[in-house]
Amino acid sequence: MQSVIIFASGGGSNAAAIIQYFRGQSNVRVAMIVSNNPNAGVLDIAKREEIPFLIVDRKAFSESLFLEQLATAEPALLILAGFLWKIPESLVKAYPGKIINIHPALLPGYGGKGMYGIHVHKAVLEARERESGITIHYVNERYDDGATVLQAHCPVMSDDTPQVLAARVLKLEHYFYPRTIGFLLEQIAG
Repeated sequence: MQSVIIFASGGGSNAAAIIQYFRGQSNVRVAMIVSNNPNAGVLDIAKREEIPFLIVDRKAFSESLFLEQLATAEPALLILAGFLWKIPESLVKAYPGKIINIHPALLPGYGGKGMYGIHVHKAVLEARERESGITIHYVNERYDDGATVLQAHCPVMSDDTPQVLAARVLKLEHYFYPRTIGFLLEQIAG
């Protein structure tokens, strides 16, 4: 049995897609959900799915004061799914090559501090890009800088609004993120 821990700050639609994908599979379990937002919708998902959750404040997170709690789950992967804080170096060092993130654009473009959610889609549209998509990547000490695992593309239409583009990109996220996690877990299991 491999365990994963999901980190999320918001509504949790990617967390829900991941939980749904692995439901009924006896070899993978979502062992915990970590959030920095006590009002995040992802916590409602955790309660409904009876998944333990942990709410971290800035000090505990930046100083990685919760590493012991994570270690009890023996996670094969830490999965960032709309988690808005930069991962501290101490957490990256504690789980080298075991933290992945999904970004709602084709990196290296449209990444970095402040490039999340609707801000990314506005920037893509302002640049008049013809395509956008997602990037699933490993996490290192810098925003959106780790090695790419997978990119999936979608067209940008001339009449797209940031919200319409966001919805198209989100479909890619919900499809590819759980499957990529499954693939990586298979590789880890050998």
